[in-house]
Amino acid sequence: MSAPLILLPPSEGKATGGDGVPWREAVQSFPELTGSRDEVIAALTRAMKGSVEERSKILGVGAARTAEATTANLAVGSSSTLPAIERYTGVLYDALGYTSLSAALRRRVDRQVVIFSGLWGVLRPTDQIPDYKLKMGASLPGFGKPARFWKPVITGQLAGTDVVWDLLPNEHSAAWDPTVAGQRIRVRFLDEVDRGGERRLVVVSHWNKLLKGSLVRFLAESRADDPGQLVDFEHPEGYSFDPSLTTTSGATTDVALVARR
Repeated sequence: MSAPLILLPPSEGKATGGDGVPWREAVQSFPELTGSRDEVIAALTRAMKGSVEERSKILGVGAARTAEATTANLAVGSSSTLPAIERYTGVLYDALGYTSLSAALRRRVDRQVVIFSGLWGVLRPTDQIPDYKLKMGASLPGFGKPARFWKPVITGQLAGTDVVWDLLPNEHSAAWDPTVAGQRIRVRFLDEVDRGGERRLVVVSHWNKLLKGSLVRFLAESRADDPGQLVDFEHPEGYSFDPSLTTTSGATTDVALVARR
């Protein structure tokens, strides 16, 4: 059985610049996506010719950042690149701590992690990409949402995968059909808190990305391919696997990591 895949979203935060060749000249993990990427880039380029208000709405940023994002988007074909794992600088990727991993573990992360992207479809951590701005749920005029466009493409790429750890938010989960995987495992982080004298489980939102970054590190280190292996996961913030909250529907298993407050 092949190593389980770990599906991650990109980050809103991105490093600027780079010293790699333009993406089309670089060796990519999914070269068959080049034509599809060209279609999205063309639609994005057209959208960047709209008014500031229109571009701001499409990109999901304020007017102050629209000009910067527009410039980056119009130059994606010629801009210098960085590996995706260096380009994405958000909380999840910081918590993963890729540069602090051993060389062997970095290679394992490179094989297992698949990053969903509105512009690129799917990426491996080592794939060279330029700076850009496009959300999976954005709506491009005359094109629609990237998630809808990418769904059949990404589904085809992931078909036949034995085990998938799906750490995607809903916006990115919409870009593939999980029934093509043998087993899909989704993870929730929950706080058990006191609400009016009653103990309740509350979904963690603010720290979700930080918690997922640590989980990715554990999954790669342990080579976990079964939810039960989460019993060995020790999160510094006190989250631990509660098997009593595990549910299964078809090929999807939902598990919970809980912190008692």
